Amino acid sequence: MSTIEQAVKRLEELRAAGVDVPWAATPRADDDATAPTSPVPAPSSVRPLPTAVKAHDAVQDARPQDMGARSRQVQIDLDRLAAQGYIVPHATRSLLVDEFRVIKRPLLGNISGAAANKLDRPNLIMVTSSLPGEGKTFVALNLAMSIAAELNHTVLLVDADPSRSSLLTRLGLPAGQGLIDKLLHPEIDLSDLILATNVPKLALLPVGTPSAQATELFASASMDLLLEEMAHRYRDRVILLDAPPLLPSAEARALSLHAGQILFVVQAGRTHQGTVQQSLAMLQDHPMVFTLLNQSRGPKAGSPYGYYAY
Repeated sequence: MSTIEQAVKRLEELRAAGVDVPWAATPRADDDATAPTSPVPAPSSVRPLPTAVKAHDAVQDARPQDMGARSRQVQIDLDRLAAQGYIVPHATRSLLVDEFRVIKRPLLGNISGAAANKLDRPNLIMVTSSLPGEGKTFVALNLAMSIAAELNHTVLLVDADPSRSSLLTRLGLPAGQGLIDKLLHPEIDLSDLILATNVPKLALLPVGTPSAQATELFASASMDLLLEEMAHRYRDRVILLDAPPLLPSAEARALSLHAGQILFVVQAGRTHQGTVQQSLAMLQDHPMVFTLLNQSRGPKAGSPYGYYAY
């Protein structure tokens, strides 16, 4: 009996035993538009899978963790991103990589440590600043890349800045439906809006279609329910909100009511002390606010970042 005949016979035995073999099924016409593509093994490469559970696990391992089956796969140009000064997977050790390891550690500690029981939605982290141009999106994206390197966490990076959205542009990706569309049309499945990326533990949720009702939507009960679902659906997922700046927008203040932790970015030598104090006064009732001093030339000589936690 030839190798191919042996493989075909083995497939029939698996089906007769009740084992689901999805990679051997005939694809539907709409699969290509909704599911990440993965290589289909040739019959000669089939290996015995003793139980249906193992067959299922083999398929799940082929796609990024915790991404819905209908999430669209996108490709980030990692070489371009690295050339712009961002952290990328498997980057050589650098000052920036090491500093974001320091930045993420207390945030992750609050998710899995003793503080987790005292915080509501500790895995929902909002990144904001006082004013535009202080580096919050740069910080949010690098923080997402750094957390994606963790063994026990995945990351959903949400573009939550409807007025000055730049996240997808920096990643070289086209705009599309996202957060605002979900709030306007609750019947849309969230999995249809999340973008699975070629960084295995990183997914994206675009801000979506511009709307004059963005502030009201962000402050709505629908937003609270959506973030509650996103925060609790997967225990190992960190939700990072790239939020608007606090002073010129009402959306950031609305989002701060939903976040379990807040990372407040201040640009050294640019943001006035009074501006910082005004912003922090808006967050004074929040239980967990961290402050990151961006472009600091202070205590760490030669370091582009300083990190201070309140």
